[in-house]
Amino acid sequence: MKVTIVGSGPAGLAAAEVLAEGGAKVTIIDHHASPARKFLLAGRGGLNLTHSEPLEKLLTRYGAARPRLEPMIRAFPPEALRDWCHSLGIETFVGSSGRVFPAPMKASPVLRAWLRRLEGRGVEMQLNQKWWGLDDIPTVLALGGASWPELGSTGAWRDVLLPAGVEVLPFRASNVRQPVKWSAGFAEKFAGHPIKNVSVTCNGVVVRGELMLAHDGIEGGAIYALSGPMRQSRQIEIDLKPDLSSAVVGARLARPRGKESRSNFYRKTFNLSPPAIALMREASGDNPKRVTLQLDGEGNLRRAISTAGGVAWHEVDEDLSLHKFPRTFVAGEMLDWDAPTGGYLIQAAIATGRWAGQGLLKALRG
Repeated sequence: MKVTIVGSGPAGLAAAEVLAEGGAKVTIIDHHASPARKFLLAGRGGLNLTHSEPLEKLLTRYGAARPRLEPMIRAFPPEALRDWCHSLGIETFVGSSGRVFPAPMKASPVLRAWLRRLEGRGVEMQLNQKWWGLDDIPTVLALGGASWPELGSTGAWRDVLLPAGVEVLPFRASNVRQPVKWSAGFAEKFAGHPIKNVSVTCNGVVVRGELMLAHDGIEGGAIYALSGPMRQSRQIEIDLKPDLSSAVVGARLARPRGKESRSNFYRKTFNLSPPAIALMREASGDNPKRVTLQLDGEGNLRRAISTAGGVAWHEVDEDLSLHKFPRTFVAGEMLDWDAPTGGYLIQAAIATGRWAGQGLLKALRG
């Protein structure tokens, strides 16, 4: 049984592993000179393999795509992913945030061990090789979304699937810096500064976390987690003191300030950092619980950590086979799903890759 995997990211490698274990002769093709380049980039600051929170809570992170992704993640949950990593000879640990990391804190040792395993099972890797389009060869497509195109995820595969009658939803940036038009003085002084322990609300969704100020916008865990709501609304409200009630904040604001400067008053009264006070002033606010910020358009798709959009779910069956091309399966970020950072992206990419590999095995046998 000869099969082709197109794309050497986590979803493609996961599909290849399942197929090789099932007895298929697997060839992975990739148009780059080296495999899994975006996976390697993701691991530079500490690779988030998955998350340790209860499975029921983890599944909520996938929003509207949960009904389709749930059986795949239940079939290969976080515990299974950690066991798989251990089987490669790499231990994992849970960080203070609940995220799961490989002990080396990098993607490269994981990738090297994974590639050795695949090579040992007869998987052939053909790099610098283009995918020429749909045909009758049993195939798993794992070509990624459309962020960081220089690393391989160009989204150019849309030009093959759309003319073939497969609906592909437009790509939208996710887990990305959101643009804000700062004043020149603010950007120059506070770019690169974090603001910790805040609550951010957008379109009715509330997230606790950290912000990072940038010269042209705002990012950080709390911003990334609101990627979906921010595609619907370009206004966010920041609560700089989420652990204080509005009544307590109101009472403190009513205290006489005397000759004390505004900055000193907020620093002493609310223990706010200089970047937090400056952000409140930049937003023309005087209440640390209601700092309203207007975003300036969508984030940069090319520099997004991930992308929403992709192959519409109704185009694939329960095994991830394209209805119009039943010997072609789709996995990973090519599908229309979205999730925040923190391990949820790699968890779903590997789970869908394994599911597609199992689906192709089933088709070859039946």
